[in-house]
Amino acid sequence: MKLKFLGTSSGKTSAKRNHSSLFFSTENYNLLIDAGDGISRALLKNKINFISIDGIIFTHLHPDHYSGLASLIVQMKLLKRVKPLDIFIHQKLIQIIKQFLLHSYIVNERLGFEIQYKPFETENLINIYDDFSFTAKKNSHLDNLKDYTSKFNDLIPISISLLFKLRNKKIIYTSDIASEDDLLLFNEISPDIMVAEATHIPIKTLIKKLQALQSGITYLTHYSDEDESRISDILAKQFKETGIRIKIAKDGLSLKL
Repeated sequence: MKLKFLGTSSGKTSAKRNHSSLFFSTENYNLLIDAGDGISRALLKNKINFISIDGIIFTHLHPDHYSGLASLIVQMKLLKRVKPLDIFIHQKLIQIIKQFLLHSYIVNERLGFEIQYKPFETENLINIYDDFSFTAKKNSHLDNLKDYTSKFNDLIPISISLLFKLRNKKIIYTSDIASEDDLLLFNEISPDIMVAEATHIPIKTLIKKLQALQSGITYLTHYSDEDESRISDILAKQFKETGIRIKIAKDGLSLKL
């Protein structure tokens, strides 16, 4: 069982790193977390066969987290995929995904395989496969769009953080967040691994908050090229002073679970 960082870049496109995406590989189920712009190339770079992906879960619908879905599905079709593909998506966003694919000229009846939509609600435990499950909680990343929902009826500002349980392991993925309080959404859990984004909260504030959490080890992702060296320097200094267990994730980093 492994957790791999397919990309660690922020929403700002990088020439050397892919947009943030994670990949769980287990004996029975392979799960992709987010599929933003360039995901097909990121998978190829990490030597992951498109057909091996059993399911995809989306944290929110910013382009760097979902806009590569259509091209990925086309690649699966070109490889003559047969087995179904699960798409886990918040129930209020499922029609957006369906329309996105339809307007990308992806018609289910012509794919050669079935897309199985798995809508979920926050706070509910969702079983993926046997002893592999997740719980989603809404974070505040898109709360600044609420003022526009009365003007744009189709605008649904939902962003989630995730708690994965895989056998005896607990992994928290913040995805994109907006405040340090979002780090506490699963405060009752002491995760073995925490994956936290490092763009939308000042890095020193983020590190201070993470230090107070009872987690095994934290990996920082979703950072820009400009911030990479600064974050690394701050972490190196903090480690010398306190021995904190926080590391900066790199594209291609693979963790054995």
